[in-house]
Amino acid sequence: MTRTWHEWRLWPRRVFSSAALLLTLAGWSPGAHSEAFKWPGAAKAAVSLSYDDALPSQLDNALPALNALGLKATFYLTLSSPTVSQRLPEWRRAAAAGHELGNHTLFHPCSRSAPGRDWVAAHRDLDHISVAQMREEVVLANAYLQAIDGQTRRTFTAPCTDPLAAGQPYFPAVKSEFLGMKTRVGGPVASLAALDPWDVPTAGPDGVSGAALIAIVQQAAAQGTLASITFHGIGGDHLSVSKEAHQALLQHLADNPQLYWVDSFVNIVSHLHAARRR
Repeated sequence: MTRTWHEWRLWPRRVFSSAALLLTLAGWSPGAHSEAFKWPGAAKAAVSLSYDDALPSQLDNALPALNALGLKATFYLTLSSPTVSQRLPEWRRAAAAGHELGNHTLFHPCSRSAPGRDWVAAHRDLDHISVAQMREEVVLANAYLQAIDGQTRRTFTAPCTDPLAAGQPYFPAVKSEFLGMKTRVGGPVASLAALDPWDVPTAGPDGVSGAALIAIVQQAAAQGTLASITFHGIGGDHLSVSKEAHQALLQHLADNPQLYWVDSFVNIVSHLHAARRR
């Protein structure tokens, strides 16, 4: 069953106290993942930290915290956000520092018919936007992003994780534009061997503690896989996580480089693709 962002906010609170139970539920067993595959630095897991919607609190709070600890992340920009046009030099500096500017479309269209979606404007209702229109929007967003950072390798996060445009799947129409895509709400990847880089699950925390965030990456380390966490506001804006909880996660990651490889999503999926070609 697919969870909404609001349903997912409750998941990290339900942290298992038994590591053995956690591993069993995740489907882990000794030798379950390939001996040949290794994350950089012999880390146990990769961690993709991402930030959706181009919000002011991301530039004000998240980016300085990441830079202070030398951690790289992906900022999925909605290009129509005033925070893009008004603070363009800051986004350019973020990209120059090694953070990825990812594609989150021009206008963030979502399905208005889904529960709790009264905020979706009629002209941005994905229920009435065709697959062809969505592809055009996504391709144009990539061109705008290239004008900002000069990059051509890019990843995508689907607005609201909604997969249908006018009732038809649109992810296949945009897949060729990206090295990887975050398309659905979920916990850490259960199996790298079975992972489709264009269908990666991501957690969407809202109002949770630092301990709950740390539990997500600890599960990925126990499984030897990948954890993706998609934030929105940090200490402000919407779907917010406090600066303190966010900092606790970042400090845990920085303090344990033997466990976690933290990088932009484009670098993580590039490593996966290269490993599969070997």
